[in-house]
Amino acid sequence: MPDKYAELAGRLGLGESERVAGLFKMLCDETEADILLNLPAQTPAVAEKLSLGQDEVDDHFKTLFRKGLVFPSSKTDPPAYRMCHDLLQFHDATILWPEAPEGFLELWKEFMDAEWYTLAKTFGRMLDKPITRVIPVGVSIEAKSDILDFESVAKMIEEADNIAVTACTCRLSMKKCDRPLEVCIQINRAADYTLARGTGRQLSKDEALQMLIECEEAGLVHVTMNRSERNNFICNCCPCCCQAFPVLIEGGVSVVDPSRFTAVIAGEDCTGCGECHERCYFGAIAWSDGEGSVSLVEADKCMGCGLCLVTCPTEAISLEEAREAAFIPGAA
Repeated sequence: MPDKYAELAGRLGLGESERVAGLFKMLCDETEADILLNLPAQTPAVAEKLSLGQDEVDDHFKTLFRKGLVFPSSKTDPPAYRMCHDLLQFHDATILWPEAPEGFLELWKEFMDAEWYTLAKTFGRMLDKPITRVIPVGVSIEAKSDILDFESVAKMIEEADNIAVTACTCRLSMKKCDRPLEVCIQINRAADYTLARGTGRQLSKDEALQMLIECEEAGLVHVTMNRSERNNFICNCCPCCCQAFPVLIEGGVSVVDPSRFTAVIAGEDCTGCGECHERCYFGAIAWSDGEGSVSLVEADKCMGCGLCLVTCPTEAISLEEAREAAFIPGAA
C-alpha cells in the first residue's frame, strides 16, 4: 500500500518528492490525509466512506481550510470540498498557515532551493503562455496615457469590491532580502477567502494605494494573473525570493509575461546618473556608446514594470505601449 503522504504529493505531480510528502505530513494527521485522498466530495460522502461522524468531518474541513489544504465550493449545499489543485496553490495557501510548527517554513525553503527551480524551468518551457504577468506602475507615477491608466494597479484597486493583504509567501519562506513582507494584495474572491481563513487583514482602497506606492518605492514589481478577466491578486515581487523571477533572470525561462509596455528614455533629459540601472532587475538598461554616455533601454529585455520611472531624478523615462491588448489572454 503506497504511503498516503507520498500519494498526496503525487496528486500535485510530485510523488517522488520526499520534501513535498514531508510538508503534507506536517500539515495533516492520518485521518486528515484520508479525507484529502477522498476529495472532491461533500461531508456526507466522506463521513460514510471513512466511517466518521459528519460533525467530525466538518471539524476536519474547517481545520484543513485554515491550513490551506481544502477549498469549499458555494455551488452546492452542503459545500463540496476539493484539495489544492497544483503546487503553486499548495505553496501560496499553506505557507500562510497561522499555526505552522517549527521547521515548516524551513522545509519549504529547502524544497524551493533544492527542487523548485529545476521544476520551474521545465514547466516554463512547456507553457504556451505564462500564468502571471507584470503590471506597470501606476500609483507613485502618474500615468501618461489613457491606455496605461486603464491597466495600472491603481485602476485595479479602484474597481475592487473587497481588498485584503497577506504576507508575501515567497519572502516569508525564502528570507533572502529585507524588502516589505505584508504586501501581497488579495482582491474580491481572493480577499474573501483570505479573510475567511484568518490569514490576512482587510484593506481600504486608500490603504491599498498607499501600500502600492511604498512597494514601488521599495523596488517591488507588481504581478497579477495573466488573464484580462481575472485579477484576484497583486503580488509585489522581489528578484531573489520570488517563485518566478529568478527562473526568468537567472535561467532565461519566460515564466512570467511582461506588461504591454516598454520603458523609453529621452536621451536629451538623461543625466547619466545610473539610478535606473540599479532599479532594473532584468538587465534591460544599458549605456550608450561614445562620450557623454546616457542610458538607453534594450526593449527585448524590458518587462514594462516601470520601476525605473519611479526614482528618475529628471523624469527622463516614460512607458510606451509595445504590445496590443490581445497580448493579454482573454482581452478583446
